[in-house]
Amino acid sequence: MEEVWFWVAAVAAAAMVGMGKGGIPIVGMLAVPVMALVMNPVVAAGMLLPVFVVSDMFGLYAYRHEFDRRVLGIVVPAAIVGVGVGWATASIVSEAAVTLLVGVIGLAFALNLVLRRPVGGEPKRAEVAPGMFWGGVAGFTSFVSHAGAPPYQVYTLPLGMPKAVFAGTSTIAFAIINAVKLVPYYALGQLNLGNLKVAAVLSIPAVIAVFAGVRMVRRMPEKLFYRLVTWALFLISLKLIWDGARAVI
Repeated sequence: MEEVWFWVAAVAAAAMVGMGKGGIPIVGMLAVPVMALVMNPVVAAGMLLPVFVVSDMFGLYAYRHEFDRRVLGIVVPAAIVGVGVGWATASIVSEAAVTLLVGVIGLAFALNLVLRRPVGGEPKRAEVAPGMFWGGVAGFTSFVSHAGAPPYQVYTLPLGMPKAVFAGTSTIAFAIINAVKLVPYYALGQLNLGNLKVAAVLSIPAVIAVFAGVRMVRRMPEKLFYRLVTWALFLISLKLIWDGARAVI
């Protein structure tokens, strides 16, 4: 029975990864918490990383013409540095503290969006300094707890990119970040032959879900899309705060 529940959770998590890579906001962040219901979360993160990478390949194809080069040029190099910092400090940084911090940042920003400013609208110029800061934070938190989306969205949501460009830019950015993470994850022993075998099986529902996510994004009204992003950020941030506070206490 335990094995049955493992595969139920694993397939659900893989589908969430795929839908996230297809452009559905935040849903990919739910994958590790779902897997954590049936196994150690650190092992779950290592097992799902190859699924993220395989799904990324199909997401890259789907959004190959829809992305913001300037945002990628600012965010991605900073995120790679953030991954490096995460690797260098892996033995001394508390995952619970990082999770709590990411949740607080995401919640504050989501509340600001809900209470004060509309999302979407005309694109705005991406500034370098804040992009490098939030990109670095996104890379670090993505390495530590696969929670790179809230810091990334703190920077990108106010830019008002069209929904397909927003989804494509996010997909490409995290495809690169996840590929870079393979090296430190392997060095830290979070990737092994057993994980890769399971990941190969889970890649099938993940890839199917990528195209389902792309289809949903293309059909979804612009305002609804950004509303979904904002509320998803709000709910996930609450969960991160709960998880982080519970672990710290």
